[in-house]
Amino acid sequence: MIARLRGKPIGRGAEGLLLDVNGVGSLVHATPRALAKADGSEVTVETYLHVREDALSLYGFADAEERELFVQLLSVSGIGPKVALAIVSGSTPGELRRAIAREDTARFQAIPGIGKKTAQRVVLELKEKLAGSEVVAYGDAGSDRHLVAREALVELGYSLVEAEQALAQIDPELPPEERVRLALRAA
Repeated sequence: MIARLRGKPIGRGAEGLLLDVNGVGSLVHATPRALAKADGSEVTVETYLHVREDALSLYGFADAEERELFVQLLSVSGIGPKVALAIVSGSTPGELRRAIAREDTARFQAIPGIGKKTAQRVVLELKEKLAGSEVVAYGDAGSDRHLVAREALVELGYSLVEAEQALAQIDPELPPEERVRLALRAA
């Protein structure tokens, strides 16, 4: 298992990040946070090697928490590495854990490739696994702020997918009205 790589980023593309590790170029399918770390100097990414009969694929993450959530998502029936990467790429691990705790299936349905049943399965299968984590508290203000902002955008005519995509680009620590204002301005 390749759990971490340190090297110089030498390219980016639709496939991910090309990382030069001691003269060996490794293609890493990476989250946006991991790509942001790759600023031209040496970078360290947490990785997961997915082995299939016909391929070896390396997935990269900004930190161990992203990788851990990715691995947990792979344990859900019907979730492969590409969909798990899309889920982890859309929000911070803390936000995703709160969405699971709140049974917010709409957040997962907003991700391309995930329908209602798959979203319900993610919540059902991961809720117990994540129950011991302190970041999934039901009274979390950050998650409430996100839901308020998302619902406001939906009321203003955004689809659920469009609202999630717009909010993913905006600082989650801002008040809901500020997030909505910035989302509308960016549109």
